[in-house]
Order: sequence, then structure tokens, then C-alpha cells
Amino acid sequence: MKPLIALATLLIWLSFSAGCSRKPAQTGPPPPEVLVTTVTPQDVPRVLERVATLDGFINANINAQVQGYIVSRDYQEGSVVKKGDLLFQIDPRPFEAALAQAKGTLAKDKANQVKADADKKRAMDLSNKKVISDQERDTATAAADSTRANVEADEAAVKQAEINLGYTKITAPIDGVTGFANNQVGDLVGPITGPLTTMSQIDPIKAVVTAGEGPFTDFVSRHPDATERQAYIKSLDFELILSSGSVYSQKGKFYALDRNLDTKTGSIRYYVTFPNPGNILRPGQFGKVRFVADMKKGAMVVPQEAVSELQGNYQVAVVDENNKVSIRPVKMGERIGAMWEVTEGLKPGDKVVVQGLQKAREGSTVTVKDWTPPPDALVSKADQQKKP
Repeated sequence: MKPLIALATLLIWLSFSAGCSRKPAQTGPPPPEVLVTTVTPQDVPRVLERVATLDGFINANINAQVQGYIVSRDYQEGSVVKKGDLLFQIDPRPFEAALAQAKGTLAKDKANQVKADADKKRAMDLSNKKVISDQERDTATAAADSTRANVEADEAAVKQAEINLGYTKITAPIDGVTGFANNQVGDLVGPITGPLTTMSQIDPIKAVVTAGEGPFTDFVSRHPDATERQAYIKSLDFELILSSGSVYSQKGKFYALDRNLDTKTGSIRYYVTFPNPGNILRPGQFGKVRFVADMKKGAMVVPQEAVSELQGNYQVAVVDENNKVSIRPVKMGERIGAMWEVTEGLKPGDKVVVQGLQKAREGSTVTVKDWTPPPDALVSKADQQKKP
């Protein structure tokens, strides 16, 4: 029995030693993870976004029309005033004196005209009776006509003096917000001394937008009929994105297109007006206007980051049902925000790699997760538009 027990013990020990000497089987790393989007034909809103500068709907420079000394400033700087409100008062005394003198001259010449008209009438009667010569009649007629001309000139002088006196009261030409005064009480001002202040009508307020020649030409080609084009732009609703990133609560409307393109920049300006109750917006603010230009029907779009470009050729990485990667050449169309239209090379249902392209090699296996687009993926940024 002892030899059998020893043999069994030896076999168990050898079996244990052999088991311990075996190394565990090695496993490969898991397939890399990529984010994919499924290509689906869809009606895509073509949303355009442009840089804008806010400006007053009407901007008025307030100038002195006559020379004189300012005796009062009658508005609060930065306040809202109504058309006709008094802003500045120029010393009226010299102009009152000029008006009085002009009225005195008019009264004197009117008296002379009465006498001259009477002399003319008597001369005509005497001439008809052959009592006086034709020369004497003509002299009386000329004197009457001369005094009448003097009266007309005096009346014009009185009117001009009244206008100049009225200019000493400088009033607001529009409803709007006033700026700081450039001149104070005691300053000598006149027509050539520059604006006393500036005011702006800012409800509504206008956004000055610039578009390149390329987008402008594309817009005209899409809407060649002038009547239809005008109706189209009047139907657009514009959003204003402030510099803080917040969206202004009021919608804007197209107002006007400039007559020409800037020869230096190759761009054209247009105005969009926004209601501005409470004067929240002010001239000089920067922002962006955003609007839906039209709908792209049945477009197959992919994120721009999913497309690789090499010497003018484009390609994407497509994952099949077995999670195998194939690199596929494609032809691209219009950029729409962060998306890009694919015109050839993809079909509905294809899964395109958006993130993780460096891991997606031809023929490799990957782990697939769905990519979630950002909320503003279809918003066209200004720097993504066609360049002129």
C-alpha cells in the first residue's frame, strides 16, 4: 500500500506543477470606439448668420444756424425728447434788434409807396388831359414802381430777420434720444462750429448688415424676378443675437438694400429694423442677425468634421453592419451651418464616422455609438459663407 500511496502523491504533485506552469491565454484590446451619424434625407432649413452693427433709424446732428452765444441748455443729456422740444437757446437780443430795424424800414417804405402811388394816379389823370408831358408821367410811374420794389425787399428782410430770430431757439427735429452736449452755456457757436449735440431715433432701431458679393449674387440668382424677390425678403423674420450670446426678444424685418457694392471690400450693405421699446438697444452695439433663407429639400447632410479633404478630394469613413470601416470618396455640395451636403458617394442609411476618425482605418473593426448634433448645427456662420 505504501508504494501505491507514494505513486499517487507523485502524480498529483506533477499535475499541479504542470497546471501552475501554464500561462493564461492573452486577449486582444477591445475595438476602438467611434461616434457615427446615420445618413437620412431631410428637408434642411438653410439658416444664415451675419455680423451686424446697430445704428439709429434716424441720426440727426444738431447745429446752430446763426452765430451767437449760448445762453441756456434746456434738455437733460442722454434723455428722450420729442420733436419740437427746446434743446439750446442762443442770445436772441441781436436778432430781435435786427428784426425791429427791418420792420421800421418796411413801415417807412410802405409810407413812401402810398405817396408814390398817389403821385402816379395824379400824373396819369393829368397826362390824359394833356396837362403834363409824357416824361413827367413816366417819372411818376417809375417812382411808384421803385417804392413798390423797396417794400417787397423790406418784407423779405423782415421774413429773414424773423427766421434768424427763430433759429436762436434750437429744437429737436425728431423724437429720439439725445447725446452729450459738445458746447456749454457761454460758448460762441455758429453754422461752421460743428454739431452742438447728436440725437437718434432708436425705436425702431436698425441693424447694418454686410453681405459679400458671392452670397449676394447667389441670392439674386435664386430670386431673379424683382417682384418675387421683394416679396420674399419682406416675408423674412430676423433674429438678433447680442454680443452676450442672448437672443433679442423682438423679431426684425428687412428694410432696405444699398444701391451699390463697396469697391474696396466687395460687399453690400442692407438694413434690418427691430422694435426697440424702452430703448434697450443703442447705436454702436455689435451683434449678429440670423434668419432662415430657405429649405433644402431631401438633402443628405453630414457634419463637416466627418469629411476629410486631401488635395481637393473628399472622403468619409463608413461603418457597415459588421462594424467594419471602409473609406469612401464623396462629392460635396453646400455647407449649411456645421453640416455639409453630400451630393455623391453616400446613400440613405449609411453610418458615417463623425468623431474618432483617427481610429477608423480601412477594414478595421470599431465600436459604434450614436453622435448627437449640437442645437445650432444648421446655423451658417458668417465665416462659412461663400467668399466674394
